[in-house]
Amino acid sequence: MIGWDAGSWLLALLGFLLVRHEFSLSERVWVIVGAYVVAAIALQVIGGFWTHLYLGRSKVGSFDEVTSLGQLVIAISVGLGATFYIAAPLFSRGIAFVMPALAFLFMAAGRWVFRMSRTRDHRRSGETSGVPALIYGAGDAGHQLAGLVDSSPDSPYAIVGFIDDDPKLRFLRVRGYRMLGQGSDLVGAARVTGAQVVVLAVSQASSQLIQKVSDHCTEAGLELVVVPPLREMISGRLELDTLRAFNVADLLGRRPIETDLSAIAEHITGKVVLVTGAGGSIGSELARQVRQLDPAKLILLDRDESALHAAQLSIDGNGLLDTDDTVLCDIRDKDAVCSVFSRLAPEVVFHAAALKHLPMLERFPEEGWKTNVLGTLNVLECAATNGVQHFVNISTDKAADATSVLGQTKRVAERLTAWYAAESGLRFLSVRFGNVLGSRGSVLDTFRAQIERGGPVTVTDPEVSRFFMTIPEACELVLQASAIGHPGDVLVLDMGEPVRIIDVARRLIEESGKDVQVTFTGLRGGEKLHEVLLSTAEQGSPTGHPLITQVSVPHVQPSDVLAGHVDHLDNVDFSRLHAAAAAPDHHNASGRGSR
Repeated sequence: MIGWDAGSWLLALLGFLLVRHEFSLSERVWVIVGAYVVAAIALQVIGGFWTHLYLGRSKVGSFDEVTSLGQLVIAISVGLGATFYIAAPLFSRGIAFVMPALAFLFMAAGRWVFRMSRTRDHRRSGETSGVPALIYGAGDAGHQLAGLVDSSPDSPYAIVGFIDDDPKLRFLRVRGYRMLGQGSDLVGAARVTGAQVVVLAVSQASSQLIQKVSDHCTEAGLELVVVPPLREMISGRLELDTLRAFNVADLLGRRPIETDLSAIAEHITGKVVLVTGAGGSIGSELARQVRQLDPAKLILLDRDESALHAAQLSIDGNGLLDTDDTVLCDIRDKDAVCSVFSRLAPEVVFHAAALKHLPMLERFPEEGWKTNVLGTLNVLECAATNGVQHFVNISTDKAADATSVLGQTKRVAERLTAWYAAESGLRFLSVRFGNVLGSRGSVLDTFRAQIERGGPVTVTDPEVSRFFMTIPEACELVLQASAIGHPGDVLVLDMGEPVRIIDVARRLIEESGKDVQVTFTGLRGGEKLHEVLLSTAEQGSPTGHPLITQVSVPHVQPSDVLAGHVDHLDNVDFSRLHAAAAAPDHHNASGRGSR
């Protein structure tokens, strides 16, 4: 490399003299020009070692290396040009401007030839290895993938071409690989090229695109492999071993979720934080993310001792349950809840404890009332009277245009939270979102269990759809919402596009490789065909985050709730619920207390 760069200066000299002077120079000018070239070569070698250019700082022929090389040549050009212009009156200024540029071109050309020869060697040695693969997506991820395949001596794939939906790219070649058409041409291109695998190289693909590609691949018997979303990559870098089979989470699409960690940390770091329902799917993930923000103390509260044990094990790496940061308590027991608040003095509360299974609550509505309404009321009152400055109530999309007991009880919880915010002026707010993928008892668990038994997989309706989000994404946005929310707000998370439940079922069946039938059972009582995030009477307002919308809900006083005087909730038998709530044993009634 040093020899080539030194020779580049000599070639630049010969080219300049041939074109500009036809080698017709006086003896004195020859001496000046020779001295300039010798000095340039010396500075090139010294500067190359000093900047580690010749010590493997960057890959040969890479953009980083050529950029460093250009900076070094510019520095030599400026330094030597100024020196010789002052010291040698006969020095030609054309040399100072033209020769360095010619030298840089020769240096870069040598590196390009070197890199191209290595690329051809890799392709030649890998012509018969690897599964024939079509790359769907000619953007940055597609270019990176092609580079990785070309440079890997044992790549699992042999690229046969590219597919991209942008018609302007029809003549594009990615590292020499041809563009074979758009998405609609995928099946035909696979048949012509003999491709066996399609690699979806779109890191921010929508759920519709992913589903469309999946359908094409299923139709043609092709294996679908995906480039993972950026959040699953280490430092956002693509590697061949990070490619994975298409799974259910990919049906949600890839949306960039950006959060302002400084704003979130401002109200978490150094504070005492309490998470109710900490043994549940949402509560435990919230606790894990809160732990990363360095609170002064993190308190986990749940009525399920096994769930508390699992949560503490995942957060702290131990499950001794012998410290006061794990609390066994039923939120229905007001005295016990207030004792916890008085003794541990939390400053921030994330209230995730709830009963959530819709059909069970339709059968036992009084249990939903006791936990989701009275339990929430207990936590709100104890928080308000014990100095809690920030309270976040975890709600659900079923509270919008509620038709079920679950939705109605969570709607009342939102309204109670808004009342306490209005009375105290403190940041008591609610965050509303849809289903989370993979939560305990979710549709994924049900479908997988049914598939394991050999079927059938039961779906209520072929058109039923739901909003889904992964648990980490949902909790990340909950923390962001809590940071930007104002007292009394109901903040609604953008869940993306709804996903058909039948698509989830079919994807899981395909993953299992089993021949399992799907049967339709019909919608259950209180269940909607399609969920909404905002009710017809609600008007959403933008917030400081593009994926979070603010709505207002009417306040309801605790006394009205306890008396059963709650308006706009006609689908629930409140006389029955109020009677159950007034029963002597309602504080100690059994029931799961974790979302």
